[in-house]
Amino acid sequence: MTDTTSTGEWLTLPDVAELLGTDVSKVRGMLHDRVIIAVRRGENPVKRVPADFFVPRHLQNPADRRQPVEGERPVPLPSLQGTIALLADLRFDDEAIVDWLLADNDEIGTSPLAALREGRKSEVRRVAQALL
Repeated sequence: MTDTTSTGEWLTLPDVAELLGTDVSKVRGMLHDRVIIAVRRGENPVKRVPADFFVPRHLQNPADRRQPVEGERPVPLPSLQGTIALLADLRFDDEAIVDWLLADNDEIGTSPLAALREGRKSEVRRVAQALL
């Protein structure tokens, strides 16, 4: 079951497992490895992940214009892991990381997550580094 908030669609860990075609233990491994992060949101504050952390496999590299393959599962946005690490190095906790990624940023002209999905990783990380 998903929870929709002003920041978009949120997925529980079982939802993420279903989306990716895997099990919850693998999703927990992704959380442990900081490929994705989860925060407690919703009426029942269970860990949830923004749905926009995932992209269709054929779009994992925004510069690659490969066509989708039927039945392909989404993947975590590849540029997310390094951005999470950078923000964690700046002493952001997971809640602050998610909030920063989802909030509109005047310098970027959109949310950092939207810019990452557009392939603007360098710009996002430059703006993040300026937060020091």
